[in-house]
Amino acid sequence: MNGVSVEGATHKQVVDLIRAGEKELVLAVLSVPAQEADGLEGGDEVQITYDYSDKQAVPISIPTYKHVEQHSERFVVYNVYMSGRQLCSKRYREFAILHQNLKREFSNFNFPKLPGKWPFSLSEQQLDARRRGLEEYLERVCSVRVVGESDIMQEFLSESDENYNGVTDVELRIALPDKTTISVRVRKNSTTDQVYQALVMKVGMDSIMASYFALFEVINHSFVRKLVPNEFPHKLYVQNYTSAVPGTCLALRKWLFSFQEEELLRDNPLALHYCFHQALEDVKKGFIKTEDKSYQLQKLAEQRKMATYLSLLRTCKGYNEVAFPHCSCDSRRKGHVITAISIHHFKLHACTEDGTLENQVIAFEWAEMQRWDTDEEGMAFCFEYARGEKKPRWVKIFTPYFNYMHECFERVFCELKWRKQVEEETSDKDNKNCSNNEYLPPLETQQKGWRHLGGEIATS
Repeated sequence: MNGVSVEGATHKQVVDLIRAGEKELVLAVLSVPAQEADGLEGGDEVQITYDYSDKQAVPISIPTYKHVEQHSERFVVYNVYMSGRQLCSKRYREFAILHQNLKREFSNFNFPKLPGKWPFSLSEQQLDARRRGLEEYLERVCSVRVVGESDIMQEFLSESDENYNGVTDVELRIALPDKTTISVRVRKNSTTDQVYQALVMKVGMDSIMASYFALFEVINHSFVRKLVPNEFPHKLYVQNYTSAVPGTCLALRKWLFSFQEEELLRDNPLALHYCFHQALEDVKKGFIKTEDKSYQLQKLAEQRKMATYLSLLRTCKGYNEVAFPHCSCDSRRKGHVITAISIHHFKLHACTEDGTLENQVIAFEWAEMQRWDTDEEGMAFCFEYARGEKKPRWVKIFTPYFNYMHECFERVFCELKWRKQVEEETSDKDNKNCSNNEYLPPLETQQKGWRHLGGEIATS
């Protein structure tokens, strides 16, 4: 459809493709042999064919089990882990139900056997043997991608275990900008805000620093997404079998576009440390283009002159900029766009459908933006802009990260508003000082203003 294979696509994905094509819809229909065609006629239910050859390495394990007493009943739960982090705890009978549900859905797949059920109480040695058997079962089943990523398996691994004593708390490992990780213990159903507050306390961030950082999900090597306040970080573990960061898909990162705001963090050793190491990683990945400053920056980094390094790096292209994966846009009939958001502008860079950059680049000044919104059903971010005397025009960008794009817009405009307020306050104070023949260092005045406004930023 429109040059994109829709084999295995969901209904919603097909609808999104149709919408992205606007008035043009090109369908390529594949013919089938007469024998197969006969099997499709007659109104009988069509047998779904799955590809069981697509395998994946899944670091799933059941390292421990636990005796539980609940409502006068004693039983054992097996603790399921993924990459060293706990996902859930399940009774044997829940594994049996999972097995039956999977066999019903994937009827032509040869599933491994579950460990046998015993009518008598099991010894510790027998329980451990069952644990190993259940672990082997999950390893083999989840290694088949279509089975491991099925809704049945996802629900099994993320199902609430709050009725089991002592298993509602989980350890979440979070990657820090300096490539270390830290663990926080929270309730399994904790929201992003609650997890972030636990992290802030564990790391020792003050309220000002906390307002300039946030929790992100590592999508892949080149893109991270800021979590929204009401998400459940623990559930992301189930959806991320593999991750760009070993052992966790959660990361603490700077959440800031304004250079002036960041300057205020230079007196905070921890904030400076994190900003420096995040900058090093962004340069390494090519997000920031150092060009002719590369040698000078390398020397500053080796000498650990963090403040000077960051000050020079802010003059480079791509600093404090969020670039999104390429996606379709209704302003282009063919090809995709790569969107980039910075404190300076909102940029659309034309590219092919496989992400290869083209020459055309459109940069919108923030003053040109009139309105912006999200289209939940169409999975798109929409904005209206006006240039000169021309009539305002709406543009729609089809991306699964439309909510994050919207939040970036909101953040940029908040920071621009703060900057304007600080400039006005500074100007008023300067005028007063001049009239009273008093002198107040501009930097000190500006810093106090920024700090006051920065403290009002939401910490999620």
